[in-house]
Amino acid sequence: MKTNFYNTPKSQTMIWNPNKECMSRDEMSELQGRRLHKIVDYVYHHVPFYRNKLQSMDLTPDDIRTIDDITKLPFTTKQDLRDNYPFGLQAAPQSEIIRIHASSGTTGNPTIVGYTRKDIGIWNECMARSLTAYGVGRDDIFSVSYGYGLFTGGLGAHNGVETIGAAVVPASTGNTEKHAKLIRDLGITGIACTPSYALYLAETMEKMGITKEQTRLRIGAFGAEPWTEQMRTEIQERLGLKGYNLYGLSEIMGPSVSYECVCQHGSHINEDHFYPEIINPQTLERLPDGETGELVFTTLTKEGMPVLRYRTRDLCSILPGQCSCGRTSVRMGRIAGRSDDMLIIRGINVFPSQVESVVLSSPEFAPRYMLIVDRVNNLDTLLVQVELRQEVFTSTFDTPTAINKLEQHLAAKLKSVLSIGAKVQIKAPNTIERSQGKSAHVIDKRQM
Repeated sequence: MKTNFYNTPKSQTMIWNPNKECMSRDEMSELQGRRLHKIVDYVYHHVPFYRNKLQSMDLTPDDIRTIDDITKLPFTTKQDLRDNYPFGLQAAPQSEIIRIHASSGTTGNPTIVGYTRKDIGIWNECMARSLTAYGVGRDDIFSVSYGYGLFTGGLGAHNGVETIGAAVVPASTGNTEKHAKLIRDLGITGIACTPSYALYLAETMEKMGITKEQTRLRIGAFGAEPWTEQMRTEIQERLGLKGYNLYGLSEIMGPSVSYECVCQHGSHINEDHFYPEIINPQTLERLPDGETGELVFTTLTKEGMPVLRYRTRDLCSILPGQCSCGRTSVRMGRIAGRSDDMLIIRGINVFPSQVESVVLSSPEFAPRYMLIVDRVNNLDTLLVQVELRQEVFTSTFDTPTAINKLEQHLAAKLKSVLSIGAKVQIKAPNTIERSQGKSAHVIDKRQM
């Protein structure tokens, strides 16, 4: 019989490393201060880029003694990483680097990140904390469907599963029908992938006639792209599991920089290794807990390529208060979007996540959409394409009049949220391109 994980009592909440995940705030601050001084001293003597930056600000490592001194330090951007391609920000000697990952590099040089053996060990530890918080144990069989290779998702999740002693199935992406069959036949209990792939997997299983009652899936670790609560509900209902957020980025480490627990009220940050700040992306001033701004991380223990105050471009907030799960680590809210992915249309800031929230609030639509931005006669235009669900398409909305009425209704809802008008185009089921990796929801023809 399939376990009903929704009814797991909080008394059964598991914590991988209570000494670090549950330490007092004073102890955490003291630890962070010591580690910050050590990492600043380390990069000052091993990375000319940072030494030049600090010297230009008349700073030495001795000026950084407590975690509060972090505001004295310079920011690091992705452009800094690209300008120092490939190894200009590497601190450890090449003889100590045992793995190299890289970003896609679609808009310039890829960002190259080297890891020492200690770095890999810390990554495994953080991933074990994440999986344990979801309820993964030694008896689980966990399928990793992030991409393996230069992308950090596959190997990062894989090693974490092995660290806690569960069985890992390195499914990667592609060959989804075989993957669906293995989920049923092997009794796979957990899956790590992008939310988009989870939906694609659900569609594939439904086409194959595999029902959620025929599987033992109960846990999903989803990340690598923004997703909404509506999308979480959709995935959970179609796959019969409980979905958890998993956050990370290669420049900092990879997946497991932060993770949800069973309470699902924000994602706990592994702040003994990655110190978070929220800043105003325009003024660069730090913002208090609860206010939304750009997320910034400083790696406190990384050897291969440490970074100081790295601007992630992700927009979120640090949640006030302590979680009832027993962990004392600070929590970050859901990613609201990216400051560099924000669309400016007729002077209005538009985030794809806003459109997704509106689309998924309507039961007629599948969780598939595309934003097409163009400029006609010097005026920005926005076209939102959405798919009807199959059962709706074949019954209620099978006439042009009905489709047109639904398009007008969705356009009105979008305008109330976005504050700009958008043309809506309703598509037949399975006509918007699927993704087996990170999803792409925007085509901006103004940049072509």
